[in-house]
Formats: sequence, structure tokens, C-alpha cells
Amino acid sequence: MSLQHTSDTPKTTNPAHSHDCGSIIDAKGHEVPITDEMIKKACEDLEKSRVERVKKD
Repeated sequence: MSLQHTSDTPKTTNPAHSHDCGSIIDAKGHEVPITDEMIKKACEDLEKSRVERVKKD
């Protein structure tokens, strides 16, 4: 018996999004590719919030 799981759902690829890191589903149910820019902005926002929190303490 194998511990590997297989999925019956076919995996599709979109060549236009081949460099994306994944995707999220927006409020309207649309799949939105996660880009490097989105990740960088999230990291910058997180770092900014950490700096602001340190200033409050």
C-alpha cells in the first residue's frame, strides 16, 4: 500500500502564469495568480507592522 495520494482532478497549467507562486480565490470566486510582487508587498507590510509594534512597546 502506498502512502502517496493521487488526485482524480486534472491539473491544468496556464502558460501565461508559469512563473506564479500559486493562486488565491478572490471575493467573487475568481482565481488570482500570486505574483512575486504580491509576496514582496506582503513581506514589506509585515515588516512595517512589526517595526510599528516595537515602537509602541
